[in-house]
Amino acid sequence: MNRSPNWHKSRHSGPSGDNCVEVATIDDHIAVRDSERPTDVLMMSRDAWRVFVGSLQAS
Repeated sequence: MNRSPNWHKSRHSGPSGDNCVEVATIDDHIAVRDSERPTDVLMMSRDAWRVFVGSLQAS
């Protein structure tokens, strides 16, 4: 990848923008990070992301 990821966070995160979960698409993977620790990134496949989000929605 030659460019920086375009990180997104919930609009419900508040105006300060800290202490948020951020998500980006990097090639064919989903990247997730904590805004307070931006160098620690969890990468997962799109399928794993769908399962993860689906389990959150089901709870």
